Amino acid sequence: MRKSKLTLTFLLSLCSFLSIDAAKINVNHVHPMFWWSGMHSTELQIMIHGMGLGVYDVQLKNAKDIELKSVNKFDNKNYIILYVDTKGAPAQTFSIDLVNGKKVVKSIPYELKERKSLRLGNFDASDVMYLLMPDRFAQGFTDKQKEPMYAKAEREKTWNRKVDMARHGGDLAGMSQHMDYLRELGITAIWPTPTLSNDMAEMSYHGYAITDYYQTDPRLGTNEDYKSFVQIAHDNGIKVIKDIVFNHCGSFNFLFADRPADDWFNYDSKYTQTGYKTSAAGDNHASCLDKQLTVDGWFVETMPDFNGKNKLVADYLIQASKWWVEYAGVDGFRQDTYPYNDFNFMKRWCHEMDEEYPGFNIVGETWVNNNVGVSYWQKDSKLAAPLNSELKTVMDFPLMYLLTSVVDEETDEWDNGLAKLYAYLSQDMVYANTNNLLTFLANHDTDRFQPTKEKAENITRYKQALALLLTLRGTPQLYYGDEIGMYANKSVNDGALRQDFPGGWAEDKNNAFTKEGRTKLQNEYFDFSKRLLNWRKGNKAVAYGTLTHYAIRNGVYVYSRLYKGQRVTVLINGTSKPQTVDASIYEEVLPSLSAFDVMTGKRRTFNDKITLGAREVVIMDYGPTPNPSL
Repeated sequence: MRKSKLTLTFLLSLCSFLSIDAAKINVNHVHPMFWWSGMHSTELQIMIHGMGLGVYDVQLKNAKDIELKSVNKFDNKNYIILYVDTKGAPAQTFSIDLVNGKKVVKSIPYELKERKSLRLGNFDASDVMYLLMPDRFAQGFTDKQKEPMYAKAEREKTWNRKVDMARHGGDLAGMSQHMDYLRELGITAIWPTPTLSNDMAEMSYHGYAITDYYQTDPRLGTNEDYKSFVQIAHDNGIKVIKDIVFNHCGSFNFLFADRPADDWFNYDSKYTQTGYKTSAAGDNHASCLDKQLTVDGWFVETMPDFNGKNKLVADYLIQASKWWVEYAGVDGFRQDTYPYNDFNFMKRWCHEMDEEYPGFNIVGETWVNNNVGVSYWQKDSKLAAPLNSELKTVMDFPLMYLLTSVVDEETDEWDNGLAKLYAYLSQDMVYANTNNLLTFLANHDTDRFQPTKEKAENITRYKQALALLLTLRGTPQLYYGDEIGMYANKSVNDGALRQDFPGGWAEDKNNAFTKEGRTKLQNEYFDFSKRLLNWRKGNKAVAYGTLTHYAIRNGVYVYSRLYKGQRVTVLINGTSKPQTVDASIYEEVLPSLSAFDVMTGKRRTFNDKITLGAREVVIMDYGPTPNPSL
């Protein structure tokens, strides 16, 4: 009896849907909103979302050389997902018709745009990446009035710069208006944390709970503003890396709040906490429970975990990333929480991106605290064979921990200070490609490199670490504010690690974007960073050169980078007193005792005995003499 009533109720609902006038049918989302002809992959998934649309049949009208391959419907009648083949199809506008019998009840126009040639930078080890959080970097203003350009209502409701975990109001315009600062500093690539829609609670200021994969967060700007931001960056010689999240989304995302089916999210859309055991995802000995909780568990309850094993889900997310490359011309992606994703799904994504955009680079957040674990996730890793992630660039977290600690220790020949760094780098054979390592001193999830005011006042600490970062193997990344000595640690909360950049808001008294607005110490930080960054720009020895290093002697670490005859040799004293070493020991990497000293901007000549001051760093460039003004 109950079954009969339910059947009758469904039929009545179905009839009411079918009798709806076309003008009353609301289409909430069409993803992607448009596409391009001439793509390498010709299969296109089109998702249509709106109340009751799933009860209708689908047909294409005025579609030239476009084949409707399949139509997917769900128990949730608010979705239709169709697949079309665009092979050979020219640019055009056709319609997707929702049909009731022979009657077209809704006609949805859809455009295949003419594909234009893209300027893609494909970031690599020649770049230095600048990580910033848009909400905390700078707020843009119009030319006519000192008012934020976007979301005044949102500003009045939720923006509060006095609260670490609230939104502070930075935006795309703020980043765009300070691109000249990054160019002067010597940055060649910018990585903002996610700029996609995050229509969540206040704590989502960071951007990692995406609620729409095709829309820029309106608090930051519009899609057109994002496209303009990328163009401005390119005009300044700066590449743009888009931060994206496939492992999870925000719980207010329509894909979860009104999901097509429960199998779009892991554990049938029921919250199950991840174990955060990143290493379990690549551990041969891991229990099935630990591995499943890591990959399928939810990061937090408000971030439901996508089921990447579901082809419909995988297609949707892969297409969204291609859409942003075509639409805005981004030069690469940074993928959040990489090992938490389904391995085969992510491998397919990396492979498809490289097929569509040859040479395209992706860096994955591989937060594993040992080099063997990190190396597992890199493309062509021998340690992961026969598996191959196809992920080109991985994040060298172990090196970060070393760089933040060895500069505080007295170096000896075996166990302390730079001896630890020497030992770590001697294990680089675990990596398939050491150039494709993202190296850094800190990021938005860790203590700042300078965790306290006292350490920030010791600029020698920063000078040693930055010199190491910019001359060792890998693609260096700075965290915004490193270059002016900003300091913070996780003892308060993560929001405290993500302070507002001074001068990014009209009411700020100090403006660190200008020399006049910086303090004496901030200018010392900035000038040193600028010198090294601009010297590194275009220097192929430190970008691509082979690394040769020596065991520690008298507390001094010596290494060299060599690329097609161009050599850079670094000598660094890891002790708090002067040290002398015999130059003849390093004959292999010192073709001459005279070379351009990058740290001083002058030519430097040694005797047979090389003496370095306390904590001194010397960078000898044997290539063409750099511009002394750097």
